[in-house]
Amino acid sequence: QQNELNSFLWTIKRDPPSYFFGTIHVPYTRVWDFVPENSKKAFQQSHIVYFELDLTDPYTISALTSCQLLPQGENLQDVLPHDLYHRLKRHLEYVKLMMPSWITPDQQGKGLYADYLFSAIAGNWERKRPVWAMLMVNSLTEVDVKSRGVPVLDLYLAQEAERLQKQTGAVERVEEQCHLLNGLNFSQV
Repeated sequence: QQNELNSFLWTIKRDPPSYFFGTIHVPYTRVWDFVPENSKKAFQQSHIVYFELDLTDPYTISALTSCQLLPQGENLQDVLPHDLYHRLKRHLEYVKLMMPSWITPDQQGKGLYADYLFSAIAGNWERKRPVWAMLMVNSLTEVDVKSRGVPVLDLYLAQEAERLQKQTGAVERVEEQCHLLNGLNFSQV
C-alpha cells in the first residue's frame, strides 16, 4: 500500500513546516511510483526547495567534470596496477561493443545513439581519478544505459521546482563533494 511505504520524509516542526527528504541518484522513473503521496504533497506545497547540489547550474556540471580528472600530465594507467588497468580497458571495449544492443528505440528516437552515450559516460576515462573511474564503470550496465536520457531523482525534482517557479538552492558545493571523494586513498577506492 502506497500509504504504508517509508517515505524518507522528515518533518521539521515549525510554522510553516519544513521537510527533509532523502533521495537516491537513480533515474526517477525507477523510484517515482514508490515515493509516497505525503512526500509528493510536501514537495508540491513547498515554496523553497534545496537540493544536495544544483544540478541545473552549468557551473556545477562543469566543476563535477573537472574534479574527476587526475592532475595535469597524469593518466589512469600511471596510477592503477598494470593488470587492473588492462582489465578496465578490456571491459570498456566490451561495453562499447555491447552498447548498440542496449540502446532502446525511444533513446534512438531522441538521438541518443551508442557512440554518443559511450562518449558521454566514458569519454576521457583515462584521465579520471580511480574513484570516478569506479563510479563510471558501475554506471555502464545494460539497465543503466537503457535509462540514459531520464533524469535522476534529484534533477527531476529540481526541474519540477523550476517549472513550478519555486525558489531553489543547494546545501553543498561541488568542491565539498569532490574533496571528499578525491581524498579517498587507493585501497579505500
